[in-house]
Amino acid sequence: MFDLFISTAHAQAQGAPPPAGGGGFELLFFFGSIIGIWYFLVIRPQTKQASDHRTMVSALKKGDPVVMTSGMMGKVALVDDKTVTVEVGKGTKLRFLKDKVAMVGDPTVEAPAKTPAATEAK
Repeated sequence: MFDLFISTAHAQAQGAPPPAGGGGFELLFFFGSIIGIWYFLVIRPQTKQASDHRTMVSALKKGDPVVMTSGMMGKVALVDDKTVTVEVGKGTKLRFLKDKVAMVGDPTVEAPAKTPAATEAK
């Protein structure tokens, strides 16, 4: 049983051949591709989404129907620099941070469906 370990030890004592060259470029290429994939799958879409949200929030105006991140729906009554006042019922107004606006528009109203006749007429 110990013969197996002894032959392995003799093989290691003789020295292994040197590793093949070119490992530095391959490693650099591997990490570069991982960073590139991470950028296109995570960072770029997240940056685009944040930019779209900033554009949506900056375009808020009085009377716009909004949905807040908490799910509360109402109409914009007043827009300040950092806050928005939303009327959620008759005479009930609440102040929110602009960043907490999740969506502009009424999600309960469905968009009109396009009929095949309407698309063929164009």
